[in-house]
Amino acid sequence: MSYEYLLLLDKEVKYVWNRPWSLMSYLYLVVRYLGLSLAIIWGCWGGMFYIPESPCYYILVVLEWGASVYFCFAEVILIWRLYALCNQSKLLLYVVVGSFLPIVALLIGTDIYLYSRPHAFSVKELITPNAKYCTFSFNIGPMPAIYTSIPIVCYDAFLVVLAAATLMRHLKERREYKMKPNTYMVMIVRYHIMYFVLNLTNQILMVILWAHIPAPAMSLSELFSDTMPFILAPRLIISIWDTHAQDDCLYVSAAFADCVCLTSPPKFEQHEMVSDIRLT
Repeated sequence: MSYEYLLLLDKEVKYVWNRPWSLMSYLYLVVRYLGLSLAIIWGCWGGMFYIPESPCYYILVVLEWGASVYFCFAEVILIWRLYALCNQSKLLLYVVVGSFLPIVALLIGTDIYLYSRPHAFSVKELITPNAKYCTFSFNIGPMPAIYTSIPIVCYDAFLVVLAAATLMRHLKERREYKMKPNTYMVMIVRYHIMYFVLNLTNQILMVILWAHIPAPAMSLSELFSDTMPFILAPRLIISIWDTHAQDDCLYVSAAFADCVCLTSPPKFEQHEMVSDIRLT
């Protein structure tokens, strides 16, 4: 995570701190620094230094709730970009947001039922000749985690299908006019697919943790779950800003934080379209 932070630091200064603030700037800072904070605390929790069992448990509960908050903000970014991708369709926005609200309620219920009750989820101290540290203790089977993860995976699949369908329609239209695909549309759909695969893997690993797997496998699952989900969302925003910085675009949307030309074609394409209209 530290390496990832340093990789994006110069672009963050350029595109966030040295430019006017927008909604996407605030969303970027939330996912960037909330994710970084959670990853650092996850790295320190349990093994780097000794924490008594009771505070260790409450820190772990806060981390689980924080991961759910991060997930919600990451989903909002995907929804916002998808809304721009689909020419700001109000109907699409209402459907996607309306479908997302039950997911938020499900996350709250999951954190209460699975992660906020010591009867279901707790910590225990392990004492070795060289150290004393805390580790997870999953006290119920994996079935509740499976049931709660299915709607989340289905919702992400729904977003991927919408994004892919929009891209396919766009590619068909561009082939008819013999134009190149819009770079931003391809980029956003690619990130939607990557995020879906990443979240699917994360949900599977989270379910596996409840199945009392061996310690080495649990450590690998924790390593993935505690780092990878916090990388993609900031990269999506930075990638669009970075691509825009090298592009000459007719229209820059302030509302979508430089989600450039998603709703208007480049100058040469607009000129070609106008010429076609005049000829007809």
